[in-house]
Amino acid sequence: MTSAITDIATYMTDLGQRARIAARKLARANTGQKNAALLAIAAELEFQRDAITEANQLDLQAGAKKGLDAASLDRLELTPARIDAMITGVREIIALPDPIGAITDLNNRPSGIQVGRMRVPLGVIGIIYESRPNVTVDAAALCLKSGNATVLRGGSEAIKSNQMLAHCIQLGLAQAELPTDGVQVVATTDRAAVGAMITMPEAIDVIIPRGGKSLIERISQEARVPVIKHLDGICHVYIDAAANLNKAFAIAMNAKTQRYGTCNTMETLLIDAPIAAEILPRLAIAYREKGVELRGCAKTCEIVPDALAATEADWNTEYLAPILSIRVVNGVDEAIAHIARHSSAHTDAIVTENYSHALRFLREVDSSSVMVNASTRFADGFEYGLGAEIGISTDKFHARGPVGLEGLTSVKFIVLGNGEVRG
Repeated sequence: MTSAITDIATYMTDLGQRARIAARKLARANTGQKNAALLAIAAELEFQRDAITEANQLDLQAGAKKGLDAASLDRLELTPARIDAMITGVREIIALPDPIGAITDLNNRPSGIQVGRMRVPLGVIGIIYESRPNVTVDAAALCLKSGNATVLRGGSEAIKSNQMLAHCIQLGLAQAELPTDGVQVVATTDRAAVGAMITMPEAIDVIIPRGGKSLIERISQEARVPVIKHLDGICHVYIDAAANLNKAFAIAMNAKTQRYGTCNTMETLLIDAPIAAEILPRLAIAYREKGVELRGCAKTCEIVPDALAATEADWNTEYLAPILSIRVVNGVDEAIAHIARHSSAHTDAIVTENYSHALRFLREVDSSSVMVNASTRFADGFEYGLGAEIGISTDKFHARGPVGLEGLTSVKFIVLGNGEVRG
């Protein structure tokens, strides 16, 4: 029970030590053992459906009493379809290639030794997240397949759901004779547990935060453990004068309206001046039909009189809502300059039939995903063929872009010799 935990520091130290021991055992596990555990976890989730739903209903009832809004309650709810999706996700991870132990870049040196790289687990991964209890299963399954132990700290609003899901996961681990401490859910809602997690480099090797900007900023500022994260998803689509306008229309609509609340949704549309008067009115009508509020530069407001005047703050805002900033620019140079100033380095796209413009955009836009003639909504681990993802990183070290199995690993150099000594 969470009420029994009064000494957070001692509790978290013990939890971290047990995770570290489990990580060493998971690192030795072969693919068959890990897949057997995942298969058992999927079976437990199916078998425990009613118990999962019951725990989730208790969280929903408590959330309603606390005044959570409809969107928050929706993120919290585990519907039958969402439980199905969790089970399917675990089974899909079983089918993914196991990255651990893979040897690459093996080459012969003049000394006679062979030098290569072997992919290895990171160790213990701490994941701090809000609302969505399905993250418990997704994260645990990815960490398990990549040979890592994980410490999961979900939001207080989902504590009962997360504990029930962790129980299913640990039953699956036990059936495969793998350490149940390999997946642990922090059993207290005390925020001091987060402070402990992010300052325990002796127990946790990396932190992955999933949640609002304020949570991620706090963790980035206070952590003494490396963090894999992104803060914003201020994504751009630039429609070049050399674009196919039918392609441009479809991409600009999909990038904004397919889903509003995702980090890879377009927040700013850039349009090359020579085609602005031709495509903007058509887009404005379609956005208006979808209920999207338009905020534009002076030129945009001339072409679309009912657009609101954009402020400087609009170019730096992740709306996560049916609001779109639009700017008319003078060519690819100005588009790239705008993105360099305002992008969050998540995902940016160009629509063009001009090869040199496309190549310049790919080379010069410094984001974790850069696209040509495609919607920003494709910036996703599943769409990239990575399988499930644990998040998206806009950092430049270790992992960048969607973080799947390989992003949860590192490499070490290996040397194979036959008695060689250095002269």
